[in-house]
Amino acid sequence: MPISTLSIVAQVLALVLIAATLLPFWRSRTGLVRTFDFPRFQIAAAIPPVLVLLVVAGHDPVSLALGAGLLGALGLQLRHILPFTRVTRPAARAAPAKADPARCVAILIVNVLQSNRAYDRLLAAVERSDPDLILALETDAGWRDALAPLRARYPHGVDQPQDNTYGLMLYSRLPLDDVRVRFLIEDDVPSVRAGVTLPSGDRFTFHGVHPRPPHPGNSSATRDGELVLVAREVAREGGPAVVAGDLNDVAWSRTTRLFQAIGGLLDPRVGRGAYPTFHAGWPILRWPLDHVFFSEHFLLARLERLPPIGSDHFPILIALCQDPRAEAVQEPPAADAADRREGAEAVAEAREAAES
Repeated sequence: MPISTLSIVAQVLALVLIAATLLPFWRSRTGLVRTFDFPRFQIAAAIPPVLVLLVVAGHDPVSLALGAGLLGALGLQLRHILPFTRVTRPAARAAPAKADPARCVAILIVNVLQSNRAYDRLLAAVERSDPDLILALETDAGWRDALAPLRARYPHGVDQPQDNTYGLMLYSRLPLDDVRVRFLIEDDVPSVRAGVTLPSGDRFTFHGVHPRPPHPGNSSATRDGELVLVAREVAREGGPAVVAGDLNDVAWSRTTRLFQAIGGLLDPRVGRGAYPTFHAGWPILRWPLDHVFFSEHFLLARLERLPPIGSDHFPILIALCQDPRAEAVQEPPAADAADRREGAEAVAEAREAAES
């Protein structure tokens, strides 16, 4: 390839990577913009070879300027993704090895992929992991019928099958109270809220969510507003709480950080790893969409991405323990006045988008 052509290719690639890095800083809810929140690891990995290509292709002023821009873009990407590596101190502290099992809960979160009919693979995963709570998302009537045998072991919960990929089902072997399926923003996108009582008698509130994702042509407004509403509720109630599900957002996005700040919620991934859950079939294009956030009342006993079950998402298994020392050793994020204003704007835009 002639050197001039190579130089042009390198410059174009550099411009694309710089633009992809900068776009998420634009506070737009446009789906195309918000889509670039997701592939930060992939963009960061692509920058060094393009930087080398620029150096090889030539030393003209444009290439040098773009090389400097790429270094800046790499710094910005690392600022977002390094917290989700082991170089950062964990935000959620580990539970002691001898934590009281009566105060602990294991939760399985799984987006089953509505069209996936490998029901036995999920049932086998439940058998192996033996969780106390299961939140299954994208469940339709077929999934409801196939998972019916679980009710013998998990007698508490709720079924909300839907054929629009937003059905959900909650299974629990622990007693539940005040179980509610709610449509917080959109009348076809449910979430679930329930009180959970541990064997010790301790209680916490569980929120299961699966807002609609942004993509080119679809705004992030309804997703952002729903997450803010859940975070506000957690903050208002103030007690032990867990929020879990397919948030259709990544842990490092502005929306998720706002959600955490308003709700005062910890992310167990910080300091431990990204645990990417989507896409199960595309190893190069994976990011963390399935999450479990929790209040400072809990310590982390276990976090694991389980093997695939035929879905485009991997299941996530987490074990949490309520501990009276937890609040003293953890510092959850806190919202300031600017965060609260941004949250109010997000809810207003979400409601407007849902009505349009």
